[in-house]
Amino acid sequence: MIVRHRTVQIQGLPVFYREAGDPANPVLVLLHGFPTSSAMFRTLMRDLADDHHLIAPDHIGFGQSAMPLVTEFDYGFEKLTEITLGLLDELGLDRFALYIQDYGAPIGLRIAGRNPERVTAIISQSGNAYMEGFTPFWDVLFAHAKDRAANEAAVRALLEPDATKWQYTHGVPADRLDRLSPDTWTLDQAYLDRPGNKEIQLQLFWDYQFNLDAYPAFQEYFRRHRPPTLVTWGRNDEIFGADGARAYARDLPDAEIHLLDAGHFALETHGPEIAAHIRDFLGRVLR
Repeated sequence: MIVRHRTVQIQGLPVFYREAGDPANPVLVLLHGFPTSSAMFRTLMRDLADDHHLIAPDHIGFGQSAMPLVTEFDYGFEKLTEITLGLLDELGLDRFALYIQDYGAPIGLRIAGRNPERVTAIISQSGNAYMEGFTPFWDVLFAHAKDRAANEAAVRALLEPDATKWQYTHGVPADRLDRLSPDTWTLDQAYLDRPGNKEIQLQLFWDYQFNLDAYPAFQEYFRRHRPPTLVTWGRNDEIFGADGARAYARDLPDAEIHLLDAGHFALETHGPEIAAHIRDFLGRVLR
């Protein structure tokens, strides 16, 4: 199946996205997290393209999308949501399911909560929406949110090669480590190392605190609209812990929750299993 690589202008900025599948099929929008890009969906898109129309954008500041400096763009999750929604509107996507991972969660859930009639289903892979999902990994980030100057050196360490590789390798069983391609963290680090990008990431680290203020609205959206929801989450994820996956059941008692023997980037080690869950789930709920 062919994956096409396209760029459109949204608010005067080039936004890159990957596209696969027949536009006549149900749409699945794939929203990536930190520190990666739509490249994380490269294999999943080929796995699902027979039955779905897939769109995977790079957020502004990530991948092949525009990367204006922090002095030139209001980096924050509200603005990234606005750009993403602008892309969906530009592409004429009126109805779509959302796949949310990491940073993709506060973006996708803002879109869903404000446009519930457009969202057909939600698939969450370490897409946190509950306080239970936070782990000790976040201690330094929350400290940085309170005092940027005092904690900047500590959070800058999260932008270095060892930390980028760790996001892929932590929590992966020994018998699946050979499924990890070093290309993943090498590519992510190359994007992080672009001049000005680390300042962008520091701004987004700081802005993340305001996503927590939106959690009650996300949870109210779940309760009121009951979107069909599939959770495929690495139970060994030390960034967003497995309790964050289980918490979905509180507001979505029909959510289908699968905890995989994986870490934060479960697609890299459990891609076929996740693809099978998605095909089964969407095949039933979108029928």
